[in-house]
Amino acid sequence: MTETRLPPVTQLGAASMAFVAAGVIYLAAYLPKHAPLWFALACLGCAAGLLALNAALLARVPSFAWWRFFQVMRWGLLAYLVVGGMLEYTFLYDRVHGSLLVVLTCMLVLFVVNVPLLMAFTVARFQRVDR
Repeated sequence: MTETRLPPVTQLGAASMAFVAAGVIYLAAYLPKHAPLWFALACLGCAAGLLALNAALLARVPSFAWWRFFQVMRWGLLAYLVVGGMLEYTFLYDRVHGSLLVVLTCMLVLFVVNVPLLMAFTVARFQRVDR
């Protein structure tokens, strides 16, 4: 029985989430004042690049339980859209505005997409694939 070699989706996802966390923590340390954005933008770029690489590598896997992946991804994305909406509301409630709000929102979008992708991959990788 041969096992399909899968890309390091979990590791790349964790690294992407670490960059998001580092950027958000950096920006939150400056609130309510305006923060210098250079570090947060670098973290945002690294996180987005890792997420794009993750999706590209995963899309190249031929024999994978895509039906289960999309089933879990769909429900996970729905749940994390609710979480992301609540977090975005807290940004607006705290009167975060301008470029700081844009960077925080972009990081929030990466978070909302990354977590369901990791959940879906973790479930689908152990699902039997009919050939």
